Amino acid sequence: MSKWDKLLKRISNLSKDLRFDELRKVLESYGYTMYSPRSGSSHYTFRKIGCQPITIPKHEPIKKVYVQMVKQIVESEVKNDEYAE
Repeated sequence: MSKWDKLLKRISNLSKDLRFDELRKVLESYGYTMYSPRSGSSHYTFRKIGCQPITIPKHEPIKKVYVQMVKQIVESEVKNDEYAE
């Protein structure tokens, strides 16, 4: 199993030990662009044309609610890929 598959499995299992950079990597691979916070905030916003923006704080460990948001994005992207075939 590749590192990418392991990462996606950890997200789907709602792992508690995920890092911000791992979630960023997944979101950017699906076409999201990261925007830095303003005025000292720790919340980064990820945007993609045609999709709702997602805001994730850069804290360790990442709270479960943010992992769930990324999990929903991964699932919808997989579904879109299946329909495209």
